[in-house]
Amino acid sequence: MSTTADLISALKTELKSAHMTYADLAQALGMAESSIKRMLARGDMPLSRIDAICRALKLDFADLARRVADSQPLLAELSQEQERAVVADKKLLLMAICVLSQWTLEQVTGAYRLSEAEGIRYLAQLDRIGIIELRAGNRYRLKLAKTFRWRAHGPVMHYFREHALLDYFGGGFDGAGEGLLLVHGSIARSLAPALVERLQRVAQDFAQQHLADQRLPEQDREGYTLLLAMRSWEFEAFAQMRRAA
Repeated sequence: MSTTADLISALKTELKSAHMTYADLAQALGMAESSIKRMLARGDMPLSRIDAICRALKLDFADLARRVADSQPLLAELSQEQERAVVADKKLLLMAICVLSQWTLEQVTGAYRLSEAEGIRYLAQLDRIGIIELRAGNRYRLKLAKTFRWRAHGPVMHYFREHALLDYFGGGFDGAGEGLLLVHGSIARSLAPALVERLQRVAQDFAQQHLADQRLPEQDREGYTLLLAMRSWEFEAFAQMRRAA
């Protein structure tokens, strides 16, 4: 939700773009110019007044609110509380994963046993949590940055470690377009961050390809899950056989 201060800041920008002075606005609203200056400087006014200024600018209030929302910084990660709210309901977690993949409500309800009413309710919950901005027609805008990732030790990753990793690695990875690589080696510590950055670029390429291929017919697309990882680690069974330092 846009705060009143954000809306007023956006109104000031619109006034400047429209070359409308405070004197012009005061005349349009039937107010004193000093009152207009004081009202805008305070950064607080009733929504009815904001709506009146919008009419003077010939600007729809919904458009103003959308511009404010679009200007807000995107989230690189959620808070612990936000993630906890997502994993509290498996259907809500499913909807969160689907919106991260830019699925429409129709795609979600067509693929999973969710009614349209349930889907709308879960979209509204994701809006309240702060993951999306729900718009008319059950469309939405993601409020997450391209670099978004779940918290490394947060509720969502904990859920997937506990419930999904064994299921994921239980596959053969021998189908078309599948593969599993396990590479171990000792390299310079200074090079490790650069390799992690390259992995992140692969993940971004995968995400961008997903968006680009939404134009293809559904029968020409297949759902894949890409899991990339790199850490300083030794299998515990091997670590127990190490000689004492």
